[in-house]
Amino acid sequence: MDRRVLDNYRPGLKFTSRGQAEVVLWAPNARQAEIVLQDKQLALPLEKQELGYWTLISDEIKPGDLYKFRLDAKRDLPDPVSMGQPEGVHGPSLAVDLSAFTWSDGNWENYPLDEYILYELHTGTFTPEGTFAGIEEKLDYLKELGITAIEIMPVAEFPGARNWGYDGVAPFAVQHTYGGAEGLQRLVNACHRKNIAVILDVVYNHLGPEGNYLPEFGPYFTDKYNTPWGNAVNFDDDYCYAVRQYFVENALMWFRDFHIDALRMDAVHAIKDFSPVHILREIREETDKIIAETGKKHYLIVELDLNDTRFINPVDQGGMEWTHNGSTSSTMPSG
Repeated sequence: MDRRVLDNYRPGLKFTSRGQAEVVLWAPNARQAEIVLQDKQLALPLEKQELGYWTLISDEIKPGDLYKFRLDAKRDLPDPVSMGQPEGVHGPSLAVDLSAFTWSDGNWENYPLDEYILYELHTGTFTPEGTFAGIEEKLDYLKELGITAIEIMPVAEFPGARNWGYDGVAPFAVQHTYGGAEGLQRLVNACHRKNIAVILDVVYNHLGPEGNYLPEFGPYFTDKYNTPWGNAVNFDDDYCYAVRQYFVENALMWFRDFHIDALRMDAVHAIKDFSPVHILREIREETDKIIAETGKKHYLIVELDLNDTRFINPVDQGGMEWTHNGSTSSTMPSG
């Protein structure tokens, strides 16, 4: 699939500089699609496009609105690309303008990877508050320890208020009990002002069971392979073009909209992809485009249980390391 075509359909609900909402939904089997604004009791129809995408540009949707999608006049479902779930994984999605945050970390320069002194932390247990704001209060303590980078365990929305984080079901939504999207942006901004890099743990090998509504929208999973957590994510079966785009856009969002410095990618050996271009290499290629455009360093770090050198070898040696315009983004194994 030509990525230039997919670039016309970046999934999710986003706001333009003029305040309009642009909605893109992938639901290839639907005959009808609407976005239902919960508080306004208003249903707006989406227009069917190519490749199973549905779109809408509207002045009716504002930041802070709660909404769900309705397919074929049936039950209402949370947005697969929800940026916030303030009532939990089963509740309505929150319309979020990620560009509204005012950053003050313009002078921040990421460290070389070999200068990272890591402190892995769980937002829900690191402080009594269990929030991003609570972590902010402890940054001086981390600096005194000599820490140069914190690794935040997964924050994708999960069932309940406290969770290990590895069965999240809304990869784009930052856990609401931690402080949501704005809370994470504030934390990253504060870390950079104190010269601390931020690594975010992301899970692209599976989603949790409770609140996982993705299969109702399209073939996000495949029964070609099994993982320890059930059917594998569909990276190389029919309709995989949209699923691959979904996870590529997720990785780019953390770099672009949250100023995350590095992603720690969970258990990549459980990612089943026999495409000509592995999904991790595609993520690398798109990451390096951001590096070239912004001049900011970003790293991709993989957790790998296999002794497989493809994950650290250069592309010309059959690996996944990728250099773009002289800037290199490193993928390397992590324990």
